[in-house]
Amino acid sequence: MTVHSTTPQFKQNAHAALRDAQLQQALGNVRVNFVERRATAAARLPEFEALRDSARDIKNHTLAHLDLYLEAYEKKVTEAGGHVHFARDSAEACAVIVDICKSRGARTVAKGKSMVSEEIGLNAAIEAAGMRAIETDLGEYIIQLRGETPSHIIAPAVHLNKEQVEQDFRRVHVDLDKDRDLTAPESLLAEARAVLREQFLSADIGVTGANFLIAETGTSIIVTNEGNGDLSQTLGRAHIVVASLEKVIPTLEDAAQILRVLARSATGQDMSVYTTLSTGPRRPGDPDGPEEYHVVLVDNGRSSMLGGAFQDMLRCIRCAACMNHCPVYHAVGGHAYGSVYPGPMGAVLTPSLIGVDKGGNLPNASTFCGRCESVCPVRIPLPKMMRHWREREFERHLSPAGQRYGLGVWGFFARRPTLYRWATAMAMPLMAFAGKTRGRFASLPFAGGWTQYRDMPAPQGKTFQTQWKARGGRTR
Repeated sequence: MTVHSTTPQFKQNAHAALRDAQLQQALGNVRVNFVERRATAAARLPEFEALRDSARDIKNHTLAHLDLYLEAYEKKVTEAGGHVHFARDSAEACAVIVDICKSRGARTVAKGKSMVSEEIGLNAAIEAAGMRAIETDLGEYIIQLRGETPSHIIAPAVHLNKEQVEQDFRRVHVDLDKDRDLTAPESLLAEARAVLREQFLSADIGVTGANFLIAETGTSIIVTNEGNGDLSQTLGRAHIVVASLEKVIPTLEDAAQILRVLARSATGQDMSVYTTLSTGPRRPGDPDGPEEYHVVLVDNGRSSMLGGAFQDMLRCIRCAACMNHCPVYHAVGGHAYGSVYPGPMGAVLTPSLIGVDKGGNLPNASTFCGRCESVCPVRIPLPKMMRHWREREFERHLSPAGQRYGLGVWGFFARRPTLYRWATAMAMPLMAFAGKTRGRFASLPFAGGWTQYRDMPAPQGKTFQTQWKARGGRTR
């Protein structure tokens, strides 16, 4: 990726996030709103689990035949009067988009929400070419004003409160009445709507992402709750869709099935407010629409994931359910990950894009509780793939030396069961004696990272293996 990453500094970022009182208060909204709403929405749909299986199978089938579906999609887009551009990496993708904008003499680009555009650093490329990129999704607009990256893939400004947003609006919207009342969220929304409406009308180019690309028809589909995507793609003279390769699926019927689990998993809605389908540029007789229609398909490392241990990650439909349910994300928020993609899905995808040498901290940012996999609408085995990354990090000696030596010592004993039983039988009574006063340890050698934030109970009784043997290897 070309965007600035602080992923290698995850531990430092996490410590700062834990000390940020405002952030901790804001993260409470993730724990309450997203989790409860998803559970309610899923419970209302008896076939929800069957739809998850279907969505998984559709994505697996597509990935197994991705080359064929990409060819079919390109053919249909061309037949509809559009253009498809394949980009190997971020630099190629940005160059294609900037060239299209320049060819139209564009000065202003209105952008719908797109995580891939964040990944490739599109805004910076547009600005460097002398044009202006305007984020039109409310959350994206707010963080653009602040010069920040998204902290969440569907709620970019979830880390902020309304007082902070008010301060930013007063700082930037200096042409408006300084005595206006912005205390209510509705007033902030109304002001953003009025400001952005002018930007929509003046934009020369519209850029959107895509939730799905339909091989059957050459259609791109976006789902939004604000309608900004519709305005971005219909008011400009050209509409540019930027999407990663794995967004293609076979048919509109397949899209309809996946849409039934997408919104429920993301925001707890039965469906998003807007589900918009676009196929090619304006046709003769159409009342509106762009004169040109371009699709930029970005690889940026995806093709190297096909057929490997991380192919399942390409099933991801960007619902954010994994991070909404992740205790680590709840504790530190999205910016701590230092990557465009936070949470469990980012812990798998980011090392695939930038390498485990730079992104190896993220797979370690997990309790392996399994909540991410249990709520994923396409059943991605996220904990298993995080373990794969940890294994690769260990094999390449990228993990901390103390961790490697500690595992080496444990491995020495684990390969020698008799010695292991003897050592644990000796250690248990010693630890039980040392911790008998309080019944727990507030500090332990080599375990400061654990005991700094939680107590470790002192052992009681005999080891598990000793008790198991005494019972003849049977449970009660």
